[in-house]
Amino acid sequence: MRVAKRIESLPPYLFASLDRKLAAKRAEGVDVISLGVGDPDMPTPEHVVEAMRDAVADPATHRYPSYYGSIEFRSAVAAWYGRRFGVELDPETEVMALIGSKEGIGHVAFAYVDPGDEALVPDPGYPVYAASARLAGGTAVSLPATADRGFVPDLSQAAVSERTKTMWLGFPANPTAAVADLTTLEEAVAFSRAHDVRLLHDAAYCEITFDGYVAPSVLQVPGAKDVALEFGSTSKSYNMTGWRIGWAVGSAEAIEALGVVKTNLDSGQFTAVQRAAIAALEGPQDHLDELRAIYQRRRDLVVGTLNELGWSLKPPLGSCYVWAPVPEGETSVRFADRLLDDVGVFVAPGNGYGDLGEGYVRFSLTVPDDRLSEAMERIGKALS
Repeated sequence: MRVAKRIESLPPYLFASLDRKLAAKRAEGVDVISLGVGDPDMPTPEHVVEAMRDAVADPATHRYPSYYGSIEFRSAVAAWYGRRFGVELDPETEVMALIGSKEGIGHVAFAYVDPGDEALVPDPGYPVYAASARLAGGTAVSLPATADRGFVPDLSQAAVSERTKTMWLGFPANPTAAVADLTTLEEAVAFSRAHDVRLLHDAAYCEITFDGYVAPSVLQVPGAKDVALEFGSTSKSYNMTGWRIGWAVGSAEAIEALGVVKTNLDSGQFTAVQRAAIAALEGPQDHLDELRAIYQRRRDLVVGTLNELGWSLKPPLGSCYVWAPVPEGETSVRFADRLLDDVGVFVAPGNGYGDLGEGYVRFSLTVPDDRLSEAMERIGKALS
């Protein structure tokens, strides 16, 4: 039986394909060190785990949750935005719980993109931005993010048309680790208002920053809530990738539109997980300094090793990734395969993040220090 054309035209999800390649190599008995997926190796803070234990034991959490998220969870997100960014949010109309931010990123296109419509997506960028537009019947239009601009898109060169309905940005960025200041986000808000485009900002890595850089929220821009929807998550800030809890905040109109999609497709996030996320947002935040220090140490190791081998990389100011060009004469896939086959180190080829990702690979910092050191030693031997 033939599958839908929308599936036929969609490439396999990058990380699902990488997982298969990794599993095959390990099945051969190879001791692979994976620097492919950004999945934190550190545990969720204990007070969050304890809140989950208590919540699971409460029969009140065993029933259907609120479609939009409990008012307690939404209020906790709103309060966190007030403390962190000085942004005021109405938890009733401007906050929605997500089953991980990826779920909202994937669903929002169905609220704004009709067949034939267009979505501007950073290139290179997180693959779900483009995939969601295609699944909705639209076209993902490249928004070039090139090295000469620090991988921050130049909106003056954006291929906007009367069919453009959404524009994705995300800082700190996946996969490039690009960061932006508030001026960049002000330009994005002005652009979106001028072209009647819904601005979608992925802030999943906003707390993973280094060297004094503090990531802003797009909602700090005056009037941003007229055009912008921002996506956040506990995944990277609280080591909660497996818990699948995030949020969308901003435009009440956009929250309502996304809610129409979600209420028809899912029944909300388990209330116990929401309670755990409340504990994360409202509880001690001192683990963040340690988390940043660990990732900064790992960043410096990767950048230092690659620069000793001939690269000229600047240490990124955010995210848990290092984005690096491949050696001259190699493609992204060829270089990644060479590292895997020759020394058992697994990195993500950049072409999986868009056409302009060709010629790069992404190193994830989410492995223990000793394994990361060994991976760098192996790479050094392979390339020396």
